[in-house]
Amino acid sequence: MQSTLQGVDPKKILIVDDEANLVKVLRLILENQGYKIEHSLNGETAIQLAHSTLPDLILLDVMMPKIDGYQVCHHLKSHQQTNEIPIIFLTASDDVNCKVKGLELGGVDYITKPFEVKEILARIQRQLEIRELQNQLKYKNKLLQKEIDNRHRIEKDLYLANQQLQKLALTDSLTKVANRLRFDQYLNQEWKRLMREKAPLGLIICDVDYFKLYNDRYGHQSGDSCLEQVAQAIHRAVKRPADLVARYGGEEFAIILPHTDSAGTIYIAHKIKVAIRNLAIKHELSTVSDYVTLSQGVTNIVPSPTMVADSLIAVADLALYEAKKQGRNRIIFHSL
Repeated sequence: MQSTLQGVDPKKILIVDDEANLVKVLRLILENQGYKIEHSLNGETAIQLAHSTLPDLILLDVMMPKIDGYQVCHHLKSHQQTNEIPIIFLTASDDVNCKVKGLELGGVDYITKPFEVKEILARIQRQLEIRELQNQLKYKNKLLQKEIDNRHRIEKDLYLANQQLQKLALTDSLTKVANRLRFDQYLNQEWKRLMREKAPLGLIICDVDYFKLYNDRYGHQSGDSCLEQVAQAIHRAVKRPADLVARYGGEEFAIILPHTDSAGTIYIAHKIKVAIRNLAIKHELSTVSDYVTLSQGVTNIVPSPTMVADSLIAVADLALYEAKKQGRNRIIFHSL
């Protein structure tokens, strides 16, 4: 028997049969068991009621005028709103083919008229229990899918957060270009790669001329702004995705140029010089210009197993030293 506990909604059953007396008897039996009953004497109304009331189970007579039970079943199983409602066919026929046809259309059971009350109640109860278990399983699967989706979302958020943290760890907070750690990692990475490929690697190390005097004249806040503008101007001048602009330390910047020969490296250095000149940042205490300038040390090599990446830095540093020694605001190229 159906539970009639307080707070539990009674299960809804739709009876569809053109025999009014049978419907009346079935209705009385099922209502006495605590079920909520709707009924229809024809297929057209049955379809409308099924869509409007969404019963928990349908008792459906096979033989009805105009639209028979098979057609009703086919319609309900063809619509998403009603296709999961269990349908038990009622029929006076004991023909196996009729039963097979009903089951193939989506019916869950067959009851032959005249029926025993205990049998029909047992079959109804069994199908309602199955439907309840299916609903519980669907609900649990929905919760599980939600949990899986949440986990995927959390994992994605963690991945993006880790990516962001890694990016922050490798970015200079003031200038927003790569920091020294990223420079060291990338130089070693590209050194090994270009050694395998036997391809050239260019390096530029540049220094803001008389930057201490700039800070003394305009203050450290203006000095920070100057470094940020210089870094971004260099970044704009060095456009290839594989090239790296890094703050090497203090007012020094370094540019790694993979697959770039000597002429190409010197060309980039001149582009950087023009970009800094176009910033037109006033520098009244500079002895080489009224504006902020750079001294640049440039070098280039095809990496080989007989050398290390630090040797490239040493040569670029030496070229930078020569640029400063010769009066600053200039580009000096040294080769290994």
